[in-house]
Amino acid sequence: MRTMTAAEALSEASVRLRGVAQRPRLEAEILLAYHLGCERSRLLLRDREILEKPEAFFALVERRRAYEPVEYITREVSFYAEEFFIAPGALIPRPETEILVDEAAALIRERGYHRIAEIGVGSGAVSVTLARLFPDLRIVATDISEEALAVARENLRRFELEDRIELRHTSLLEGVEPSAAEMIISNPPYVAERCVLEPNVADYEPHRALFAPDEGTRLLKEIVLLARERGVPVLCEMGYDQRGPMERFFQEEGIGNYRFYRDLAGLDRGFIVMEN
Repeated sequence: MRTMTAAEALSEASVRLRGVAQRPRLEAEILLAYHLGCERSRLLLRDREILEKPEAFFALVERRRAYEPVEYITREVSFYAEEFFIAPGALIPRPETEILVDEAAALIRERGYHRIAEIGVGSGAVSVTLARLFPDLRIVATDISEEALAVARENLRRFELEDRIELRHTSLLEGVEPSAAEMIISNPPYVAERCVLEPNVADYEPHRALFAPDEGTRLLKEIVLLARERGVPVLCEMGYDQRGPMERFFQEEGIGNYRFYRDLAGLDRGFIVMEN
């Protein structure tokens, strides 16, 4: 491969990523910063630098051109203004899940909770963020995926929270004593099985963290019923088109003390069910 400066490599990578990335220049910068082992903000200072091993950098670009998420390539994802470790096997945290954290934080602050449970911990981003917001909070976080738990475990180590977040390999809250949680929070699988997802999601992210039966609502309903059985509030993220079926479910079950919340685009994104 011909000799090129960092600026030239960045320009070529941006062109190659057109049609794959929504923001090709940004993703090219993220990959180049990762390749160089520097902050993205430092790239401008290095634009005339001759790029060492350009073939290694463009190998990263080709992985992205094959729709591999940039977060899996760099093993980093930004969530709630912090950088988390991420790897295949755990769902990549989305910006809309930050709203779930905000809603949970408001309820924890209002009620003074000290013990909560997260169902489907995934990367650990939600539990870690809440633990950092509330130094007295203790969390039991579960997942059925050993791969996801390994990612969460790394993030607990990264943020020094092993003593405040307990990870358990189990389904829902099976084996978790009711006294362990005053509130339940979850971002469970809620994508309808018939949905066709974009290649970067469908080909790389764990399907069992995405899809659920009954048009994506089965686990949402199971979690609500579990919370009612334990007599605690529950907060869940859901799909933007699931308000209707969830409202019908609440009515059928005689659940009246609930509300939905929306994302920044004004779309229904989750719900909170309080104790009846």
